[in-house]
Amino acid sequence: MRTAILGPAQRAEALARMAERELDVLVVGGGVVGAGTALDAATRGLDTGLVESRDWASGTSSRSSKLIHGGLRYLEMLDFALVREALKERGLLLERLAPHLVKPVPFLYPLQHKFWERWYAGSGVALYDGMSVSSGHGRGLPVHRHLSLKKALRVAPCLKKDALVGALQYYDAQMDDARYVATLVRTAAAYGAHAANRARVVGFLREGERVVGARVQDVEGGREYEVRARQIVNATGVWTDDTQALIGERGQFHVRASKGIHLVVPKDRIHSTTGLILRTEKSVLFVIPWGRHWIVGTTDTDWDLDKAHPAASSADIDYLLEHVNAVLATPLTRDDVEGVYAGLRPLLAGESDATSKLSREHTVAHPVPGLVVVAGGKYTTYRVMAKDAVDAAVHGLDQRVAECVTEEVPLAGAEGYKALWNARARIAARTGLHVARIEHLLNRYGALTEELLELVVGDPSLGEPLTGADDYLRAEAVYACTHEGARHLDDVLTRRTRISIETFDRGTRCAREVAELMAPALGWDDDQVEKEITHYRKRVEAERESQRQPDDLTADAARLGAPDIVPL
Repeated sequence: MRTAILGPAQRAEALARMAERELDVLVVGGGVVGAGTALDAATRGLDTGLVESRDWASGTSSRSSKLIHGGLRYLEMLDFALVREALKERGLLLERLAPHLVKPVPFLYPLQHKFWERWYAGSGVALYDGMSVSSGHGRGLPVHRHLSLKKALRVAPCLKKDALVGALQYYDAQMDDARYVATLVRTAAAYGAHAANRARVVGFLREGERVVGARVQDVEGGREYEVRARQIVNATGVWTDDTQALIGERGQFHVRASKGIHLVVPKDRIHSTTGLILRTEKSVLFVIPWGRHWIVGTTDTDWDLDKAHPAASSADIDYLLEHVNAVLATPLTRDDVEGVYAGLRPLLAGESDATSKLSREHTVAHPVPGLVVVAGGKYTTYRVMAKDAVDAAVHGLDQRVAECVTEEVPLAGAEGYKALWNARARIAARTGLHVARIEHLLNRYGALTEELLELVVGDPSLGEPLTGADDYLRAEAVYACTHEGARHLDDVLTRRTRISIETFDRGTRCAREVAELMAPALGWDDDQVEKEITHYRKRVEAERESQRQPDDLTADAARLGAPDIVPL
């Protein structure tokens, strides 16, 4: 498979080509479901376009708990079908589709009651493992095990001795959600999809009752394109209702946003060799290993304010700290928090007032001829959602179209990854980089690591780490622009890397260095470099200010103090 490049020239070409002729399918929304839908359609041989108003994964798909999991708590709700489906997808991603991006992660579930809880929770985890194996794609993960109090404290010395009487340990998987989406878009483009970010749908084209295309504005250049398509897929997540409003039709269902916030703390603040899963009165709380950090989350509260930049309030942060500290021998404080991020889950609106009780299953509808809407679901099952959306679109194409093949299509970087992993010591010797650095690159780019290393060969200074963010090479900032569609400083510091949540300064220390590395690739002059740096620093300060506010209303107002660098 040839590797697609998502640089500035390719973006401009994609917009021009989408406007040249009628597409079979135009996908609106560049999160994981939209990108997955574009890949599904392109690999069925359909002429496919994909547009996103901001950056790839800039909404929900970059702000998740970064877990690929079956949803252990859904077993308790007796939602066996959802868990079975998700476990199959987890296995596919680990074994075949994205082994370079999706990795096993252990979790410890502390038991607080003797006898009955071990039987009750143990039965659930045993069923979880059994369903995983029965899916045909779950043999790559270790099975769960029961631990005594002594053994539990050995693997997680961070826990208070009186916080548990024993524990269960089981495995799920994790990934970098934004990186996964960028790779998914590149894979779709490699199979012929035309993909453009910073391209906003401002209206739909109609012929009678039928939707026949969309008016797409290049947010960067201002030009508007008419993109005609035989079928359009609305995959805009929490913006589903807003997108529906552009055609003046009421949707067949509504999407409610539920806010979940996460804290990022350094690895040395929690002494444990395993992640943790804890129950709260409102949701499930995870402590998730994340490189040299931990992610602590999440909350589950209704949100009806700004969708583009959901804000974490002081009350949200206190909630997480209070609940995680209930089991930690050495409590976390505000000073331990490196990063905070908030995301919105797109839940199908139902009868329940509590968002935690709304469905995580997805729905596909055909509200008017020419338009398909897909909404709900969870990150792990994006591929199934994409398949269902394209199946619905195919019904409106009135032609014979191949069945879904994405179960057999590895993502860019997957093919050859294991061979390169085995050769990582040789690659380190050849490039002069430490073997730990090569491992880091392989687990972010897979076999595409060779493309990045070619940049270092051309300019050895790119093999140096970024100042103040030494997990990342200078080459990664350049590669994000030339190959992965990054258009602004925020794109690199927040999504192509995770510097904005992995450093105490939130990326401000390396902002100038990164902007200057990006400038040649994107044709920036000195004024644009300064504009990018100023905007990013204002964004960080607005987020910090929002996190000092007592509630959602004041936090939202504070976050809106830093508008987008290119207003929509």
